[in-house]
Amino acid sequence: MKRIILIFIISTALFSCSKEKRSDKAAEKMQDFVIDISNYARGYDPDFIIIPQNGIELAFNNIDPNDGQNSSYMSSINGIGVEELFYNGTYALDGERLSMLQQFKTTKKVMVSEFVSDNNNISDAFSRNYNEGFICFTRNSDNYHYKQIPDSVPNENQINITNLSLAQNHLYLISTDNYSSKQEMINAISLTNFDVVLIDLFFDGTEFTSSEINQLKTKANGGQRLVISYINIGSAEKFRYYWKKNWGLHHPLWLKRKYDGYEDEFWVKFWKKDWQDIIYGNDNSYMKKIINAGFDGAYLDNVEAYYFLYYKD
Repeated sequence: MKRIILIFIISTALFSCSKEKRSDKAAEKMQDFVIDISNYARGYDPDFIIIPQNGIELAFNNIDPNDGQNSSYMSSINGIGVEELFYNGTYALDGERLSMLQQFKTTKKVMVSEFVSDNNNISDAFSRNYNEGFICFTRNSDNYHYKQIPDSVPNENQINITNLSLAQNHLYLISTDNYSSKQEMINAISLTNFDVVLIDLFFDGTEFTSSEINQLKTKANGGQRLVISYINIGSAEKFRYYWKKNWGLHHPLWLKRKYDGYEDEFWVKFWKKDWQDIIYGNDNSYMKKIINAGFDGAYLDNVEAYYFLYYKD
């Protein structure tokens, strides 16, 4: 019996180590993926902005803050998006992520989206982030899926925001559920003074045009602002233009795992050519559509896919 237990312990440890190694290798592939996306976009527009969301550890060599910043990765991005740093419904400081962000906040813009279940804590969420030098967007349970425009703008200003480093606030509005038409949504955003507007490329399955995006590039007070497109590079979404009717889990094989909590999404083997061709590199790719629509940059969601594919609690 002792021998059986020992074999089980050893095999479990080896399996865990194997998953961790595969996860680390996948992390390197995600770093390369982000760099390639950036190089592709900047081939059309040298000032194109790239902002990965979460996966903060990718900014470091060997995904280890002790090994220094990964210069190639850092050169490929303009900022980092973070969800729920200080608040996740209730106060829940993530000290490890905060420590990593503090290491490069002087060179890259940090954009935080907090989920604050008690509206009385909104001012504290803003205070904690701005004290760190981060710009902050807050949402509550009524706005969990980023579908509402807040009534106020933190650090509202008339500055012309010509690059991300100048931004003092941002709007995160990737759901179109509250609007009956593109123009209604455009008009609502145009009445605000947010420095950065983050929206989806599509409205009810139809792409925004360059003339429509251009309408959003001026704040209500006349100042210039940036308009950034959301794009999911780590999981495939069944409601996107690229999805085929016969697709499902493992069909194609790079549809690796179901995305818990999102029945229409699947984690993908993002290093596979078929998936990367969907994201960038050709005229029908997602990134080319974003570029054609005149966005100032792209917000890359689910870069932490490398972890959820192989090493998950």
